[in-house]
Amino acid sequence: MGIVLTVAGIVVIVTGLQDMFHTLLHPSGKGHLSRLVLAGIWSVSKATGHRLGSAVGPAAMTVVVVLWVALQGAGWALVYYPHLPGGFTYSAGINPADYSPAAEAVYVSFVTLGTLGFGDVVATNHWIRLASPFEALTGFALLTAALTWFTQIYPPLSRRRALALEIKGLADVGYAGHLGAVDPATASRVLDGLAANVGKIRIDFTQYPEGFYFQEEDPDLSLARQLPYLLKLRDDAIGHKELDVRLSGEQLSLALEQLTTKLKNDFLGSGEDPGQVIAAYAAAHGQTPRT
Repeated sequence: MGIVLTVAGIVVIVTGLQDMFHTLLHPSGKGHLSRLVLAGIWSVSKATGHRLGSAVGPAAMTVVVVLWVALQGAGWALVYYPHLPGGFTYSAGINPADYSPAAEAVYVSFVTLGTLGFGDVVATNHWIRLASPFEALTGFALLTAALTWFTQIYPPLSRRRALALEIKGLADVGYAGHLGAVDPATASRVLDGLAANVGKIRIDFTQYPEGFYFQEEDPDLSLARQLPYLLKLRDDAIGHKELDVRLSGEQLSLALEQLTTKLKNDFLGSGEDPGQVIAAYAAAHGQTPRT
């Protein structure tokens, strides 16, 4: 029985560590469990009209971190359980018979994971003494990784909001409608800058997929609302009389296709062309597309 519990504990521990690695360290940021949690909470928020607003993203990430902690704590508790109470010594005044082995295993596990070091329960079993420091290291790494995860999401969000504001500014002055009167070199430079920024957003959705689940309460900062205007700008650029502008329009078109393919495949699952995907993106974020 002890071997079965130990193996089960190791499986739980490895599952949690693997999900942490794929979410935080892998270039694609695709932890299976974390993605299920993020998508699940987003679906609930969407079904309720995004009543949580901008809190849904941070709340979902917090739940993922709690899940990682729970997996590590539960896994190590399974490892400790067969060795309680015989494999541990207790401080004076603590009678192990007063506590159930299961509760004691959970207590020892989370105290070790939190690197609290109370010293009231100390392992004497040789293998447990060797293994428990690894749990403490895991707990320290988990805390550091969680803090890093929360701080690294804000630069991608800033880039997304900056692009939304840039598109809004162009839409407010009707830039697409006046493209024919703009100096071709200037028009190409603007279009090339937009294509480059759209490409950066695509990379952000690849490396920081959790950013998709951040809801923007201010429509001016919502890329989901502002992005449709780029379709109009793209069409007018491709139909321009100057070759440089047409080429820049083609680059913008390619960038939009790559971004919408990423959105469709990884988050939305619907849409046959960039326009439909962008409309689905706006709907998922509770925004009315700006045209």
